[in-house]
Amino acid sequence: MNFESFAEALSFFYWGAFILALILGVIVNKTNFCTMGAVSDMVNMGDNNRIRAWFLAIAVATLGVTLLEYLSMLDVNSTFPPYRASQLIYGENLIGGLLFGIGMTLASGCGNKTLIRIGGGNLKSIIVFAVIAVISYYMINPFPGSDKTLFSVLFYDWIRPLSINLTTQQDIGAMIAGGASATAKLVSGLVISLALLVFVFKSADFRGSKDNLLAGIVVGAVILGGWYISSNVTIEAEDEAYTLSDYYDNWAMISDDNEGKPASGRTLSSQSFTFINPIGQTYGYIKDGFDSALLTFGLISVFGVILGSFIWSLVSRSFRIEWFVDAKDFTTHLIGAVLMGFGGVLALGCTIGQGITGVSTLALGSIFTLVAIIFGCALTMKIQYYKMLHEDAGFVAALLTSLVDMKLLPASMRKLEDM
Repeated sequence: MNFESFAEALSFFYWGAFILALILGVIVNKTNFCTMGAVSDMVNMGDNNRIRAWFLAIAVATLGVTLLEYLSMLDVNSTFPPYRASQLIYGENLIGGLLFGIGMTLASGCGNKTLIRIGGGNLKSIIVFAVIAVISYYMINPFPGSDKTLFSVLFYDWIRPLSINLTTQQDIGAMIAGGASATAKLVSGLVISLALLVFVFKSADFRGSKDNLLAGIVVGAVILGGWYISSNVTIEAEDEAYTLSDYYDNWAMISDDNEGKPASGRTLSSQSFTFINPIGQTYGYIKDGFDSALLTFGLISVFGVILGSFIWSLVSRSFRIEWFVDAKDFTTHLIGAVLMGFGGVLALGCTIGQGITGVSTLALGSIFTLVAIIFGCALTMKIQYYKMLHEDAGFVAALLTSLVDMKLLPASMRKLEDM
């Protein structure tokens, strides 16, 4: 996908993101693909079909990335965000993932689900969106008239030491081979993808679930599509093909003026779908007067998912306005949104951004984040269950009992009885 001008290449880049996001919005709404719902089904009903759909999406994306990277058709080394960075920020991955998992449970869905619900008429999700937007924006960008961010003020000094500087990139293939080994990346990617596919398809019930099959395959393919488009858009200049980010870095030597130059080159790097940081970018875009220089792949994908969900809600006649039931419902969603804003930025992504996009690169930090999100979500659901079952029970009793149920504490520490 080689273009004669930067403007043409950038337009294709953005339109590609928008169309893929539109498909994502339609399919996720149609099939009720929901990562929080998947964990809920597993924890509360013992139904693993939707968790299998999530793992199918991971398998499809990972298998595609593995094969296309081996064929030199993708760049998943220099990405935005830097999934395979040699600095393993395990503290941020685990704590951020835990916060995000708790937050998405309280707020009735992850970042992607928030967009889906907005498209379906849910006004509660607009509030959740706004809170995530402000927090995630100022986690990365300085406060007005300051050089401080929420991350630098609240987290940097104590959480950044919880990291390890590796001698290789943090993807499994590189760590096994002790460096950049195409064969190790290929083998590790194939083994993990096939293991996931075996787990997914060993269930006859899942194999008969058309919506879950459709969701897993299409969501995984959309993630792969994002990687492919962002890795292969180039501009022909001075008899050389430049990627968008390389063109940006060499702008002064290639371009005659700054017309059409984006505000940042990092957001032009190879990438796929993630939603917490882009929700924050949406706030910055609105705050700064809809400056076209602030448009990004992620920002455009936010609008694409909302529109796709809106279209399906009209087609299926499922569009309906929904508001908070009471003050408690408002407060719970507000707390959840705050936790998702902080957690999603700390962990470098959400259930889609790290749980599928990041994991498709086999980055260790992404895997840590995925595990932490699932754990935080499952634990919160268990606590909510026991608080509902025993209205007078304290939080500690519900927490200890939940951890016993999850086999993380001995049975002797159980404080509450199950039904």
